[in-house]
Amino acid sequence: MNIEELSVKTIRMLALDTIQKANSGHPGLPLGAAPMTYAIFKKFLSINPKNPCWVNRDRFVLSAGHGSALLYAMLYLSGFEKMTLEELKSFRQWESKTPGHPEYDLECGIEITTGPLGQGFATGVGMAIAESHLAATYNRPGFNLVDHYVYAIVSDGDLMEGVAAEAASLAGHLQLGKLIYLYDNNHISLASETGLHYTEDVRKKFEAFNWQVLEVKDGNDLAAIEKAIQEAKTESTHPSLIMVSTHIGFGSPKQDSFGVHGSPLKPEEVVATKKFYDWPEDKPFFVPEDVLSHMRETVNKGSQIEKEWDALFAEYTKKYPAEAEEFEKRVKGILSENWAQNIPSYSSETKSIATRSVGGEVMNAIAKNCPSLMGGSADLDPSTNTVLKGKGTFHPPVPGAEKMQGVVAGPFGYSGRNIMFGIREHAMGSILNGMALHGGIIPYGATFLTFSDYMRPAIRLAALSNLHVIYVFTHDSIGLGEDGPTHQPVEQISSLRTVPNLMVIRPADANETAQAWKIAIRAKSPVALIFSRQKLPVIDQTKYASAEGVTRGAYILSDCDSSAPDLILIASGSEVGLALKASEKMTTEGTKVRVVSMPSWELFEQQSEEYRHQVLPPSVKKRISIEAGVSIGWERYVGEQGVIIGVNRYGASAPGELVMEKFGFSVDNIIQKAKSL
Repeated sequence: MNIEELSVKTIRMLALDTIQKANSGHPGLPLGAAPMTYAIFKKFLSINPKNPCWVNRDRFVLSAGHGSALLYAMLYLSGFEKMTLEELKSFRQWESKTPGHPEYDLECGIEITTGPLGQGFATGVGMAIAESHLAATYNRPGFNLVDHYVYAIVSDGDLMEGVAAEAASLAGHLQLGKLIYLYDNNHISLASETGLHYTEDVRKKFEAFNWQVLEVKDGNDLAAIEKAIQEAKTESTHPSLIMVSTHIGFGSPKQDSFGVHGSPLKPEEVVATKKFYDWPEDKPFFVPEDVLSHMRETVNKGSQIEKEWDALFAEYTKKYPAEAEEFEKRVKGILSENWAQNIPSYSSETKSIATRSVGGEVMNAIAKNCPSLMGGSADLDPSTNTVLKGKGTFHPPVPGAEKMQGVVAGPFGYSGRNIMFGIREHAMGSILNGMALHGGIIPYGATFLTFSDYMRPAIRLAALSNLHVIYVFTHDSIGLGEDGPTHQPVEQISSLRTVPNLMVIRPADANETAQAWKIAIRAKSPVALIFSRQKLPVIDQTKYASAEGVTRGAYILSDCDSSAPDLILIASGSEVGLALKASEKMTTEGTKVRVVSMPSWELFEQQSEEYRHQVLPPSVKKRISIEAGVSIGWERYVGEQGVIIGVNRYGASAPGELVMEKFGFSVDNIIQKAKSL
């Protein structure tokens, strides 16, 4: 037996022992897909386990994240110091680095959180977009600073998910040739053979998506797998899908059965499997010394590759010092000192303006001195106002593309910073994650707030991984009017607030919008910016508090002369202006009113108890919250004696101002509720 065959056998048995020790996990994929994983890591993957964050490394995505034991075994054998044998023995246990599905942890070599099927597939497309963009922006003749591949192992389940189809369609259109996916084609899913529910012609489908499709008929044939990957690397204008025919649970008594997908083997089945592989039954986690030495060659190889790249970058720095400085700042996530200098401020004399329009002005001001800002919308740029003007379109250099109609102007090419996602919200959310994971880019994606539901799985993974992604959600309430309840978000803001690590900001006017964008650019986790379609008055900062209070999540916008108000009005977004009008009227009638603008619950909860009590004194029990969305959650701020003015049904098709009034968002209704207190 040669060292390669022994290494593949070791990977299989190490993954099997990992699962059996935990008595939990998915043995089917590791037993079947070990050869292709070995081929990727040992033959092609350009990585340095001593420096997992090296910028020009190849990226590996285990989209079929249920096979995590396979990934952990590979990372340990490849020499990632944080992925120890003890971590494998702690698989799926409290505080281990080997959870049931991979979680983003670069020190361990884990590039991406996967498990929800299809997400890894789509996120890898974002990584490839980032690679292409940075290469086009910074590479120079003789200096390929950015030049790496994105490899993935995908499953039947991945390909069935709609998000994968959206992402595959866009990847083919964009001609992302650095994308190489190996399809674990074993014809088995968790509950059955795929013939009961998945019989489409995958080859024809992906060829229609403009992918190169290759095939390996025997998933144990290392030479054939290597040949296919090498062929994929020679194709520069098509992403590649390599269909590898494998046997799930290969070598076990449950081979080719859905029963081996997601449950550990029984003790006697483990014995039978180890006999099949002629493996010592009484030595769990056994790794032959020659295999470990063979696999750890990756460390020296990777260190040498990085050393050569460092020398290249040193020469690049001498020849292109400005570009080198900018590139280095981008990959380290460092903003230029002047990034915010062009952000406008708005006086009260400014005409009423929708926060979506202000958002577009502010992001364009930021983009002038923040080259890492890059993104687009789900075919909604005229409505979301999210075009980076003059920054070009991320698009392959296809003849005639520049003559096509579209709102995005500027040169067409991979250096462009506007991505035409098309009507693909599912994929857009995941692609943004991939861009953030790659590094060097602050990605944003825009759509109507009601369609944020399409992006929910990707938003959740961004929050779970603490990724710096910016979501621009416009048309934020029933106030958008005539499009009716299908487009009027009611439950979405509240729903987004339930996502841990996601910061939601709903500004009240132009200046709060500018502050919200500043927060979003500096954030270290995902941010959802919620903007209005309807025009809103600019709040007079000479009369009321500065919009800089947005940084604290909630602040006293208007207060009574007395230190103890009779009533506190708490509002967000477009309803803040309404609260101010109601306050002014009640003040003339002798009621002492405080108005609190609360654009972000998350930021407010991060403040000290002293500050929170300063804004919302516990002694003041009479409170009213005003927000054009479901009322759930506001009880924490209005208390048991307070009143919530919200929307607990779907909207209606009519002019926006009329809809708002009919749903109780009027000065008269606020005053009536106040009197009831």
